[in-house]
Amino acid sequence: MAAAVATATAAAKGNGGGSGRAGAGDASGTRKKKGPGPLATAYLVIYNVVMTAGWLVIAVGLVRAYLAKGSYHSLYYSIEKPLKFFQTGALLEVGIVPSSVVLTSFQVMSRVFLIWAVTHSVKEVQTEDSVLLFVIAWTITEIIRYSFYTFSLLNHLPYLIKWARYTLFIVLYPMGVSGELLTIYAALPFVRQAGLYSISLPNKYNFSFDYYAFLILIMISYIPIFPQLYFHMIHQRRKVLSHTEEHKKFE
Repeated sequence: MAAAVATATAAAKGNGGGSGRAGAGDASGTRKKKGPGPLATAYLVIYNVVMTAGWLVIAVGLVRAYLAKGSYHSLYYSIEKPLKFFQTGALLEVGIVPSSVVLTSFQVMSRVFLIWAVTHSVKEVQTEDSVLLFVIAWTITEIIRYSFYTFSLLNHLPYLIKWARYTLFIVLYPMGVSGELLTIYAALPFVRQAGLYSISLPNKYNFSFDYYAFLILIMISYIPIFPQLYFHMIHQRRKVLSHTEEHKKFE
């Protein structure tokens, strides 16, 4: 995620936390809090079902394009429109999820930033394999995450989905972050050459902005953020899955 380290997959505080940011309908925490009403629950179920279907469309599009081309290069073009639509659609989650609005906003906006301000704006990077790297990581993560919240809202959560949500991030998170960083890095020469989104002095506002330097700062921000989020997710995984195993023993 552009500052996306909260990319693919930042720790959520719902149902014990886990991979990926908090999703719509994440009921959690130790606080005894009244759940959403029937209408709100219905909205959340529909939202999560639609988002699950959307990311499945992206997954199918990737597979079909690969089978048709016989190559994994430049598959971005086959799923560009649905990727932009459904990733940008995640903005609807801000303010409706029980987790921190600030955290949710950061996680969603960082991905939207990477999609529009980097991949869309610097068309030269769209053929980079690193784009496919984060797209695959995001796609698998989001299919699992939205499925997790759909079944949780319906009070029928299969253990396999729960296990996948708290386990696959171990690979998907580093994979997504690597793809994001490599994509931003690949964009730097083109941003500098074109002066993309940069504002030079003098101007009537007496203000300057160097987008090239800004992207470098974003890349540096991964250094302190990624380890903290990753190890937090590891901790949440132990807590949630160990609790599940203990519960099974007493059934």
